Amino acid sequence: MKIGFIQLGPVLGKVDDNIERATALMKGIQSDVVVLPELFNTGYFFSSHEQVRELAETIPEGKTTRALMKISRTKKMWIAAGLAEKSKDGIFNSSILVSPSGDVFTYRKIHLFNEEKIWFKPGDLGFLTVDTGKCRLGLMICFDWFFPESARTLALQGADIICHCANLVLPYCQDAMVTRCLENRVFAVTANRTGEDKAGDRILKFTGKSQITGPGGQILYRAEAGSDEAGIVEIETQMARQKKINEYNDLFADRRPEFYK
Repeated sequence: MKIGFIQLGPVLGKVDDNIERATALMKGIQSDVVVLPELFNTGYFFSSHEQVRELAETIPEGKTTRALMKISRTKKMWIAAGLAEKSKDGIFNSSILVSPSGDVFTYRKIHLFNEEKIWFKPGDLGFLTVDTGKCRLGLMICFDWFFPESARTLALQGADIICHCANLVLPYCQDAMVTRCLENRVFAVTANRTGEDKAGDRILKFTGKSQITGPGGQILYRAEAGSDEAGIVEIETQMARQKKINEYNDLFADRRPEFYK
């Protein structure tokens, strides 16, 4: 099967334009699974609670989810994408997974980064995996990568591919995903954004370099740092289900959680 990402630099607050750019890039590819960045539709560097509430959307009724459902159905591909979610429980930094048949699954970011703690509530739904029929997809968002428990939990839930929506500003993640995939024997698609956001006189710059990583720690595809780009690779999903390292060692069977205190 084919898996991939869309890398782009959203303009803060320009939701319609950001959706249109992402949609145009998706129309030009063919993939079974595609991952978009964190908060791809709104931009990232918010400056007020009013701004966040204005840009947040309900799921699945909001315009962003509806637009992704439409292209998912048309292109027959699963789409993971990040957005600000407005719900009765508050505002969350969320990602959705949309299926070609119209199903929508939601994950709320568990590990909030920096000023996200001002704008969003911590995720309360737990880590999510979904069986597509061809594979099992797991969802995590950006700073979740910093916590080994995130990818491990998804792997223990049976994820073959981790869909990692991201807005990375630290320089470590792309290299660290090699270890995350190796220690869990899974594929990961890290869809990062490019460019910068401004809030008053402050500027936040993003690292780009979206990446697809294999279960042996291979970097299967890495994008450039600053350009809009769609990256697609063909994989053998079965590779993520082989947890044996040698004749005597199985990555999961050898775990001894009674000592992990």
